[in-house]
Amino acid sequence: MSNNKFKINLPFINYRFEFPDFCQGLLMCAVDLAAIPLLISLFGMPMEVALGVVLINGLFYLLHATFNDGVVPGWITPAIPLIMAFVSVFPEGTERIHALMALQMMVGFLSVFLGVTGWALPVIKAVPASIRSGIIMGAGIASVFAVFKLGGRFDIFPYTISIAVGLAFYLIFSDHFKELSQKNRFFMSINNLGIFPIIVLAIVIAPLFGEAPWPTIEWGITSPDFGTLFREYSVYGIGFPPLETFIFTIPTVMAIYLVLFGDVLQTKAILDDAESARPDEPLNYSPNRAHIIFGARNLIISGISPDPTMAGPLWSAMTVVICQRYKQGQKSMQSMISGVGSFRLGTNCGLLMLPIVSLVQPILGIALALTMIIQGYVSCKVGILEAKSEKDLGISGIVAGVLVAKGAAWAFAVGTAICVLIYGFKIFKPLIYGFKKGVYKKEVSTEEEPNLLFNHLEK
Repeated sequence: MSNNKFKINLPFINYRFEFPDFCQGLLMCAVDLAAIPLLISLFGMPMEVALGVVLINGLFYLLHATFNDGVVPGWITPAIPLIMAFVSVFPEGTERIHALMALQMMVGFLSVFLGVTGWALPVIKAVPASIRSGIIMGAGIASVFAVFKLGGRFDIFPYTISIAVGLAFYLIFSDHFKELSQKNRFFMSINNLGIFPIIVLAIVIAPLFGEAPWPTIEWGITSPDFGTLFREYSVYGIGFPPLETFIFTIPTVMAIYLVLFGDVLQTKAILDDAESARPDEPLNYSPNRAHIIFGARNLIISGISPDPTMAGPLWSAMTVVICQRYKQGQKSMQSMISGVGSFRLGTNCGLLMLPIVSLVQPILGIALALTMIIQGYVSCKVGILEAKSEKDLGISGIVAGVLVAKGAAWAFAVGTAICVLIYGFKIFKPLIYGFKKGVYKKEVSTEEEPNLLFNHLEK
């Protein structure tokens, strides 16, 4: 069982400052800044206001290390296209901001509630595997579609995105590069930098192809506009969303939570692997504790600086990179908390440094596209693994298509109808019997194959 205990960790006092991870964080803040073009396009935010949203989100990243959750937190990346589609239904202005506020508040409340009660796994397993598979896969397809659709970012940066994505898939997913990094220290160093080398390459490639200007380096400290943010985009300035907006969010909230829970499962798998290499430090990852922390982040941020990237439990690429150093022993990294805490201190400092922000500003749209395509690959793979039979895969394909075309409410409705037609009303057995002990040990399916993803939490 996971240890749910909250333990306060403060830098320099409760954990060692890890200089390599801090330096990497300074550079990797470029990925956090990729949220800015999204905020500008969806809400018409000025650059300085959008920077304020990113800084506030960055500050709350520190809660994970502070409360003993040894992971690099990030966005709910697979859900970004779902969030974009949902808020775009509302007119730009106060109504659209209220829609995002209500959506993020509901995600935060649901996460905290499930974390406190420990019901996260039962709630997820009450949803048929075919629908879970379709929602997660559909989120991945929507991520890729958002980049390649007519007028999307690929039309603006075709050459840079093609080169950057090709290199990213080679560096992150290629067996050949994994073999090289195991044999050569130079390639291992490249591997440990995650997607940062690709972002640096984009800064050079985009101007060479005429797809972005050369960066103009500015010196000093960034100047986020928190005043305008609080007056025009927070509950303190425009009030709480109306009740009907909260009700309207429910199907999308459930879809977001399904893809979010996939990140929780992935987190546990990554940290379990890291823990096996370091018997000196039990990591004691607790999904319930993680739910409370990222749920609280969403609840607080939704009121003061609603953010369409939302507050997720995991930045998988950087968590894996830090785990690699962690596995090398205590001399290399004191603890996972010291590594992830120092990294997130670095990203926050980087967001305040104008030279770094001005360097990456021309290619922020490329960084966002790169993130969404990589996440699309991961989400499709995870979504397929969720299915427990060939019939589930067929249903999940329909659900994924409906999700991309019509949204979360239609996806749940169509998925439920097809499940009933194929499996009958026994598909509702988990919902009928509720949270009785042992009722979720076996799901309704035509095959007996175990779902490998859920084994991580059922041990």
